[in-house]
Amino acid sequence: MRDITRVRERALFVSPRVPTELELQARWFAGDFGKHFVSTTGEKIDIVQFGTWNRETGPDFRDAAIRINGGDPIRGCIELDLLDRSWETHGHATNPAFEETVLHVFVEKSGREFFTRTRSNRNVPQIGIDLTALPNAFSANIPLARPGRCQSPLKDLPEERVSSVLHAAAQFRLQQKAARIRNEICNHGRDEALFQAIAAALGYKENKLPFTLIAQRLPLKLLHEKREDTEAMLFGVAGFLEAPDLDVFEGSTRKYVRTLWDRWWPHRDELQRLILPARAWRMSSTRPMNHPQRRLAALATLAREWPAFRRSLDSDARFRLPSLALTRPSLPTGESGTPENTKGSSFSPREKVRTRAPSDFLGDLEHPFWNFHYTLTSEPSPKKMALIGESRVADILANVLFPFWFAEDVRHGESVPWRMEVWPAYARLPARLSNRRLETAATRLFGIDARRKQFLVTVANQQGLLQIYEDFCMQDNSDCAQCPFPEQMAKWQ
Repeated sequence: MRDITRVRERALFVSPRVPTELELQARWFAGDFGKHFVSTTGEKIDIVQFGTWNRETGPDFRDAAIRINGGDPIRGCIELDLLDRSWETHGHATNPAFEETVLHVFVEKSGREFFTRTRSNRNVPQIGIDLTALPNAFSANIPLARPGRCQSPLKDLPEERVSSVLHAAAQFRLQQKAARIRNEICNHGRDEALFQAIAAALGYKENKLPFTLIAQRLPLKLLHEKREDTEAMLFGVAGFLEAPDLDVFEGSTRKYVRTLWDRWWPHRDELQRLILPARAWRMSSTRPMNHPQRRLAALATLAREWPAFRRSLDSDARFRLPSLALTRPSLPTGESGTPENTKGSSFSPREKVRTRAPSDFLGDLEHPFWNFHYTLTSEPSPKKMALIGESRVADILANVLFPFWFAEDVRHGESVPWRMEVWPAYARLPARLSNRRLETAATRLFGIDARRKQFLVTVANQQGLLQIYEDFCMQDNSDCAQCPFPEQMAKWQ
């Protein structure tokens, strides 16, 4: 057959390329679609502030603000989907995470009308966006948030002035945390309040509530009375021992679970009503080393070693910085939780108790099973893993122990001597980790200031930054226009 030449003609109207949902979110946040829209029901919708990226589960943008028909700003979340019917097909209407959504944005409209309502049956306005309005150029380098007006006066302040602002905010935040712990001490006692606070910290953000519930339902006093059953009771109340079928486990895991189960079943009937439901746990967004089962084992180990841990809180080395305490090799621990004599050691047992910092104690906690497992069903790890890692120890120091010391300081009526010691130690704590909330706050306040990183190297500065962000940025619905913080900073010139 002879070749046939085909003539291809360019379409008169070229359909716009449909970006991916992630690109749409980025271009929406960049303002490429504009700020003024008309909803599917004819309402005038103005975007007051685009909010901040939500890189976790839930709506795409948090802390946004919109104005409907020129009314007062309405603060909430914004969800963006390719299709208008995705609100229903994705289950947003029944998902409590979308309860605070104030606007649903879509690209393609279906053939029938959809009603966007929340779980509480509140209507959510919908707007469609026009792809043809997009500029051709696109940058994927979109920050988590937009720099605020305060970046201008802050960049002109000397470094020591900025640090003093952050320290003042950090001291206020520390006082607030101390007040909460002091209230818990009044309600539950010194040890129970501290145990519950550490349990919540071990739960991380995802599982803070279930860990708090477990510590409340199995108080430290009860765990001390049942010391040999502590771990089994914690795992049982957590709901991790509901299926006693040992055939699903292999080798050392089967032996370990069998031991837990044998110690749990005598308490099961009595504690049945306290067992947490499976839906209480969030496993999908948890890193393997931070799995709730590993952290619960750490809590059980800490509960058994509580007397030695409490002594470390009052030791001469209680304020030792984690940068020093966490970089040294782990020491073997004895039954009391204090370091055993090692070759070449010149410290007596009593001196070791006095010089052992809480960061040492937490970092040295060990468990023969959980030092090598991520979960009850995972394969053993060839490499030993810390039961509580450095970053989590640093977090417990910053958010639990230092506020606890600060609260104790006031409770014992020795505020001046103790505060003179607590705050300088707190101010020297090195920052181990950042997070999206902190990065968002840094973007809002410092923008592209070259000093931005050096302002965030300590826990105190990070905490101060978060306090400012929560007190001003989180309370503002005007996209910085009416926020008083920039003018307050300008007065510091």
